[in-house]
Amino acid sequence: MKIFVVKYAGPFGFIKPWTAVRDSETFSQQFLTPSIIEGIEKKLFPELLEQKGNITKIVRHRLTYHQITQQQEVIQTRGWNQTRKGNNYLFERPTDVITRGVLLNPTLFLAFKEKNDAEIAFTQHICLSRNEDILLPREIIETTTEEFENDLLFPGFELMFEKNENSFLVGYNRLTNEPMYGWLKIVGTPIQNSL
Repeated sequence: MKIFVVKYAGPFGFIKPWTAVRDSETFSQQFLTPSIIEGIEKKLFPELLEQKGNITKIVRHRLTYHQITQQQEVIQTRGWNQTRKGNNYLFERPTDVITRGVLLNPTLFLAFKEKNDAEIAFTQHICLSRNEDILLPREIIETTTEEFENDLLFPGFELMFEKNENSFLVGYNRLTNEPMYGWLKIVGTPIQNSL
């Protein structure tokens, strides 16, 4: 089957982990969950915003990067602490510092069935999770699903969105709160060798 692959790249990218932010150390995942791919698709094609839990235009994806660097981030709790000082009440939100992994020089391949969809995607930037981690389109590659399996042309991590004996829990869909499952496909050398 013929597909149209848009190659995106940028200097860094953060993939939101599905573990609680209260973890003492939270590493970035090395793969994109179904909800992240769905979010990217809805950013590229806002007419799909009403469809929830459905990925219709992105048929495959692949993620590669050079390394993961550990970054510290200050977070605040959701709740407020109340203390009394004389006749006054003080309210504060405690802060904490967590360590998160950020991908250096990520490259993301998004595959589409329709050339028109790839051309629309090529005119826009994307974010893996945070708005400041922008990936820009580099090229559109016309290929086939068989060639997409080539480890030299499209190396990387790809989470296959299906539940089978190799699947594991990858998070909970933030819109439907349903568990998301998949199995990790590793093609070629997913960690790039040179900076």
